[in-house]
This record gives sequence, structure tokens and C-alpha cells, in this order.
Amino acid sequence: MKLHAEAINEKVFDASSALSALSAGATFAPYNKYVVFPGFCDVHVHFRQPGFSYKETIKSGSMAAARGGYTAVCTMPNLNPVPDNYENLKLQLDLIKEDSVIKTIPYGSITLGEKGEALSDMDAMAKEVIAFSDDGRGVQSSALMKEAMEKAKSLGMMIVAHCEENSLLKGGYIHDGDYAIAHGHKGICSASEYLPIERDIKLVGETGCAYHVCHISTKESVSLIREAKKNGINISCETAPHYLVMDDGDLQEDGRFKMNPPLRSKEDREALIEGIIDGTIDMIATDHAPHSAEEKSKGLSGSAFGIVGLETAFPVMYTKLVKTGIISLEKLIELMAINPRKRFGIPMGNDCTVWDLDYSFKVDPKEFVSMGKATPFEGMELYGKCIATVYNGNTVYNF
Repeated sequence: MKLHAEAINEKVFDASSALSALSAGATFAPYNKYVVFPGFCDVHVHFRQPGFSYKETIKSGSMAAARGGYTAVCTMPNLNPVPDNYENLKLQLDLIKEDSVIKTIPYGSITLGEKGEALSDMDAMAKEVIAFSDDGRGVQSSALMKEAMEKAKSLGMMIVAHCEENSLLKGGYIHDGDYAIAHGHKGICSASEYLPIERDIKLVGETGCAYHVCHISTKESVSLIREAKKNGINISCETAPHYLVMDDGDLQEDGRFKMNPPLRSKEDREALIEGIIDGTIDMIATDHAPHSAEEKSKGLSGSAFGIVGLETAFPVMYTKLVKTGIISLEKLIELMAINPRKRFGIPMGNDCTVWDLDYSFKVDPKEFVSMGKATPFEGMELYGKCIATVYNGNTVYNF
């Protein structure tokens, strides 16, 4: 392992030669003793700035992304101020221009203040955002969601939905399953996720809007989206690494296992894997959601929702899905690099990332570049080390 790192430091790595090794349209190619991939793309991250820079900043978040092999990310709008008009959005755009080491594209919110009461100024933001989302909150009103879809359609933009029915939450904070029952925790039912998806599929059919579902976690969600695709609905979806390799049987009494949606049942996890295999699930996104150590120190009931994922996503997926034979390496790169760009219209450019697939390590959050350290993968033995990441022809990360 040490020799690999020394080789890179001795200038064996060269950005232009790595890029040339990856022919147009290829999902991976050999490069010296490593493998070169197209730069990964994550359409669902939280960089927390402006408003919550004690959790993460544009600079720290983009550097963590580069360390994880990402050259493009899309940042969610649950910020302060919420990017619900151009003035608020520009605060984030200026920070991105100044501090981001990779391509960082913000979302605009669907509603003013993400309060679900009136639409944001979509017209003013359309040229600067990747899409519109109220991530972190579901749009509860069917009429308002339909209005948002109609507006987005007229602008040639996509609605990206956090699907959650508030009336069904009832104070829950982990999956309403065996672990919650055995340990006296309040559960979140699966219907709180899949019923809003069912509602929105009907609205997409009525409006023709392009529609993407965030972080699906239930077997019912997979079935609904699979059927919608068969019926020609303009829909795509993502899931996250933790939902593919963990379920509520893996929970511990620790805030690093708390995220929204929660880790579901074994049956849900198996349905998600099947959705990955058959193409129902279009892409893998991390929902990278850093918090302070204090905010994650209060167990399952009291900790903030959210975990970090940019620096572990590829090693987790490569170790648990590719090395086990569940999917091919080519399929994984489609899920992490190719499909997100195709769906969201994000060009590849002169981007790539170089990996040592034989490198094994145990996940140690103290090594993370991200300011957030909460991960359910702590201590897990994984394979895959990012050796270098090239964005726009320039090396932005070098091991």
C-alpha cells in the first residue's frame, strides 16, 4: 500500500495521461497499477452553507467529494437563507465560485422557505439551479405540488422530491420494525414514504413534468416506480449506499445510525438491490448530511437525522456489491457517474478519478475531510482507495 502512495507522490500520476486512458464513453480503464473511472456525480448532498457552516462548508464538502472520487455534486436547499429567490441563491453561488474545488450546482427550493405554502420564485432561479426540491421536507399539498410541476414543466426543469407524509410520522425516528419494537423506539412507517410517491406519480402523469424521487428506502417505493416506468411516466429515482448494505437489524444505540428515511427491513433492502439490478433505481446518491459531533451524540432518539457518505460511497458499494458478485463494476460506475449526469444534464468534461481497488482499510471517521464524522460504516473493512481526482483537467485530490 505504501508503495502505491509513493508512486503517486513521485509524479507517476499525470492528469492528462489518466484522462487519455479513459476513452470516450468508457466506464473504466486500466491506468498503471490502478483503475481510472469517469468522475463520480452525486445529485444529493448537503454542504450546509450558507447558514450552518459549523456543520460543513462549500470548501470542506467539495474537498470531501474530491477525496471520494466525485467531480460533480448537487447541493440541497435546506439552508439559511433558503434559496427560494435569486438574491438568496446568489449567496450560495458566490460561495461556490470562491471555494468549491469541483463542479457544485445548487437546487432551488420548490416553496418559499421550504414551508410548503407558496411556490418559490422559480422563474428567477431556473438558469442557475440544477432542479427544484424541498429536500428535508415533503410538499404536503397535492394542489401545490401540481402547481410546482406545471411551473417546472414550463421552465424545462425537474422536480426532485423528498417524499414524506407528515401526518404518518407520529414522532418516529427509526423504521417501524422489529428493532423499534424490541427497544421501545418510535417508528416511521413505510407508508409515509411510498404514499407521497404514489400521489406524485399521478400528478406527473397529469402534468408531464420530469420528476425524480430522492433516497427511496422501501419495497413499495421500488414497485411503484417500476410500474410507473413501464407506463411511460417521466420518473427517475435514487437510493443511498446505506440502504443497500444495511437494514434495521444492523441498528445500534448510536446517532451515527440515524438518518431520514431510516434503515428499513431486510425485505426492503433486498427489494432495493433488485431495483438496482433491473434498472428501476437509476442512480446511487449519498445524501451526505453532516452534523456537529454534539448533534450526533444523543442516541437514536435525540440525535439529528443525517450521516456523511461522500468519502465512503465507492468503497462500500465496490466491496459489498461488486466484489460479492451482485452487480458488475461497469454497472456501479453507471450508477455513480454515468446515469446521474444523463438524467440531470451534467456534462462530464475533462474529469476522472483513479482508484487502487486492492487497497483494504477500516473506515476511520477521524481521517475524513468532511467536517461531519457520523457514519454507520465506522470500523467496516472495505476495499478501494481514491488515488487521484481530476476535475476540468486539473488534479483536485491526490493521495
